[in-house]
Amino acid sequence: MKIHFIGIGGIGLSALAKFLAGQGHTISGSDMRQSEITDDLALNYGAKITIPHHPDAVEGADRVIYSAAVRPSNVEYKRAKELGIELLSRKEALKFILGDKEVYAVGGAHGKSTTSAMLASLLPGTNALIGAISKEFGSNVRSAPNDRVVFEADESDESFLNSHPYLAIVTNVEPEHMEYYEYDEERFYNAYRKFLDLAKIRVLNAEDPFLASLDIDAIRLYPSRDLKKIEYTLCEGEPHTRFELRDLGVFEVFGFGAHIALDAALAILAAMELGEEPEAIRERLRNYRGIKKRFDIIQNDEHCVVIDDYGHHPTEIRATLEALKTFRQMRGLPRLKVIWQPHKYTRTLDNLKGFVECFEGVDELVILPIWSAGEIEIPIDLKGAFSRYQPILAERVTREDGVVKILDEKGHPIREFREGLIAAFGAGDITYQIRGER
Repeated sequence: MKIHFIGIGGIGLSALAKFLAGQGHTISGSDMRQSEITDDLALNYGAKITIPHHPDAVEGADRVIYSAAVRPSNVEYKRAKELGIELLSRKEALKFILGDKEVYAVGGAHGKSTTSAMLASLLPGTNALIGAISKEFGSNVRSAPNDRVVFEADESDESFLNSHPYLAIVTNVEPEHMEYYEYDEERFYNAYRKFLDLAKIRVLNAEDPFLASLDIDAIRLYPSRDLKKIEYTLCEGEPHTRFELRDLGVFEVFGFGAHIALDAALAILAAMELGEEPEAIRERLRNYRGIKKRFDIIQNDEHCVVIDDYGHHPTEIRATLEALKTFRQMRGLPRLKVIWQPHKYTRTLDNLKGFVECFEGVDELVILPIWSAGEIEIPIDLKGAFSRYQPILAERVTREDGVVKILDEKGHPIREFREGLIAAFGAGDITYQIRGER
């Protein structure tokens, strides 16, 4: 088929496009701006990319798939409708993309990208569809000549209910994306119940309050009991975590933190349930090299380390900051400096107290304008809310010649960071800013 994607530059939709290209379909797509993702699709997957959206882009397509951000007013959406081309949301498209596959789905509020990438490392012969770039295979997609798929399952719009999971891992459950669920917590939790009901095999973090309350057959990980002797080590200046899992011996994985050990343990238990041997798993886990934008070390000098992290919820940021503090001490780096780009007005407002508390212990805090992700602006007094940190409110940041520059609205430097541990958090364009690409 000829399949066109509106919003193909997003990490989720691009994964579906690459996967379908690997299945023999011809793909094309459009987005508002050119990016590393659209360049990769054009160069390595033969996709015809249209920037920005244009009604002619859908001409000749058999099917059009669009991202959650696309509205019926979009010119390509309207043109596809006029031409009678089948239109599917990303959520709806999962039914035909994954419907006949043996899917190993990973869901949860936090850690699902990491756990998905780890599971893909432990099951090297499978396809993989992940919501982040695995450094092991340099993509958010891996193709294999079979119907087994490691899939990062998204709860934000209940699309994980269309993934038809054979095996389901859930790392944790915490109310999030509540604007989609109309702030109805029962509806939110019921979505997870339905997701787990679909799976034949379930692997759960049994110390999560919600998951612990479920009366279902499952393989249950009790982190406080099953994970022992968690310790951190540096390998060529990069972070690794060692831990014992039950009576299976010692495992080592890239990354710092108890949450990394937990994610790895869930992936290990799932792989064992699928028939993999512990010794093979132990060796394959060393192939996991982390994922782009999660504790992603983009500059690793003796006196200055810069880390890009996708964390955009207080729980995620808090866990990563704990790991960063340990990393800073082990590397002997002065001061921890954090740059935060809040993601979405609703998320920032709903979790404002949690955000204020999660930055406790940082030496300097820079706050960038809220990344709207298409939302209507909601006035939020960030300077007042975060006054205890005496934050630097800046327009954007960049990195040139190993120096992180904090810029005002006119592009003039407010501050320059030349040493210490510098961490950038957010799910917007901060990843390009901190890399000096935008």
